Amino acid sequence: MLFHSSIRKELARGFGATLVALVTIVMTMMLIRTLGQAAKGAVNPSEVMMVLGYTVLGYLPTILTLSLFVAIVSTLSRMYSDSEMVIWFASGQGLVGLLRPLFRFAWPILLAVAAFALVVWPWSNQQIQDMKDRYEQRSDLERIAPGQFQESANGNRVFFIDKDSPDKRSGNNIFISSIDHGKETVTSARSAKIDRINEQPFLILSNGQRLESNLGEPDLKVSEFKEYGTRIGGNAMGALDAPPSRARSSLDLVREPNALNLGELAWRLSLSFAALNFVVIALALSGGNPRSGRGGNILFALFAFVAYYNLLNLGQSWIANGAVPFGSFMLGLHGGVFVLALAWLLARHSHLSWRNLLPRNRTGAAA
Repeated sequence: MLFHSSIRKELARGFGATLVALVTIVMTMMLIRTLGQAAKGAVNPSEVMMVLGYTVLGYLPTILTLSLFVAIVSTLSRMYSDSEMVIWFASGQGLVGLLRPLFRFAWPILLAVAAFALVVWPWSNQQIQDMKDRYEQRSDLERIAPGQFQESANGNRVFFIDKDSPDKRSGNNIFISSIDHGKETVTSARSAKIDRINEQPFLILSNGQRLESNLGEPDLKVSEFKEYGTRIGGNAMGALDAPPSRARSSLDLVREPNALNLGELAWRLSLSFAALNFVVIALALSGGNPRSGRGGNILFALFAFVAYYNLLNLGQSWIANGAVPFGSFMLGLHGGVFVLALAWLLARHSHLSWRNLLPRNRTGAAA
């Protein structure tokens, strides 16, 4: 049908323009946040763009849903303003008849939202977590810069290595100052090299001296050594043993249905159901007086989008805390929103109004 094809073409243009604008805004915001994390030492500065890319991939379900929602509301509101909907209604069709062209346009986007929410979201979070863990694991080694005093990742050690070093795995004139369990230790050595013992990084010092003292006490212990090893790199491997629920695959969440995993699973499934409901909400929401502007519909649509997504976040927290069952939340929220949106759409399709339901209006009509 010619009218259906023209609607889909206009929806495609509006969806593409909105998607580009939202992706640009999100990339700018995420870039600022990622640079802040890199400045704090949580992210490797050389991997900022990779972290940014994975973060944007994780937010694509929300971006796609909002782009689709705004495109439908703006397109149908324009058709009302330009009186094009009069032609549609004059042909004997109603608002419910627009569901077919809308879903014919939206079904690939809805599938993409589900795929991104269930598969890409945990995968991107896992990649970001792996990069952070690797950087945390090797941070002490990378912080040792020749000719500079560098602090370790946990802030308990200060390293210094002479500029005249043969390579990155060894160095000369080493200085290490550390504070651990109320004891201050100062270690110096003529040379050092990096070695791995039991898959853990160690700094092997040669021909040096070690000074130990308890904080707040005057005693001092001096010892000399030919070879001494100290572990560097922290305990970052512990983060890999228990990945957060947001970084676990959807199948793993189903296999281990505890409260935290069910809350994360509810969030991922809610993204897909919300995208479906927003198509019906957008059709019921659009419209109005052709003489009025379209700004009111767009603002109200954004308000409805924010309110719905805040309910998703609250639901995830409630399920994770055990306050609300998983099935009750999914059925109550998404089923309730779908029924309300469908009832609103049918009321507009049948030209029902609250004024017609008032007793005064019925009495006046009967007179």
